[in-house]
Amino acid sequence: MSGDLLDASLRDFLETLSGEGPAPGGGSAAAIVVAMAAGLVTMVARASKDQWEEAGGVVGQAEAFRARVAPLAQVDAEAYRTALGALRAPEELEERYRDQKLQAALAKAAEIPQRIAEAGSDLACLAALLVEHGNPEVRVDAAAASVLAESGTRVAAALVETNLGATEDDPRVRHVRSLVDVAAEASKRALAAAL
Repeated sequence: MSGDLLDASLRDFLETLSGEGPAPGGGSAAAIVVAMAAGLVTMVARASKDQWEEAGGVVGQAEAFRARVAPLAQVDAEAYRTALGALRAPEELEERYRDQKLQAALAKAAEIPQRIAEAGSDLACLAALLVEHGNPEVRVDAAAASVLAESGTRVAAALVETNLGATEDDPRVRHVRSLVDVAAEASKRALAAAL
């Protein structure tokens, strides 16, 4: 598939995702999952305006998250292709620039999933608030959004660690791990409140 992943039908996106190429991969899928969570949060918040006076603000926040994270599916696929190119063809780079270019490509490939993880963690918390304060008729949808956001956060955090090849001392690794912890707590709280 050529073009932007967001312009593809769901069927075409899934076909591309299951293709032989390495990208789009887990980062693009995580971005779409987090964007879907944002869509659910928006829907539940709209349905909760009579139950929770802050629901209108949540609509705006969720729409902003969706607008910010959905395009990262394409950006991640492109960054990953670039990083793979640098990994697979290091002999094409001048020796003095090889490590520097490879490090820059891998850092960029880690930066995108970090942004996805940040959005996912925040969305998991926002969805948990909706479960607690929103319309009871769509409470389970808010819990689903929280779980989806958590899963996107987990995937993106794992990609940050993998792409960096970093140690536990790396502040970026500590950061994404803390995002996973926050998202996990939020989705646990959302599920408990929804059931």
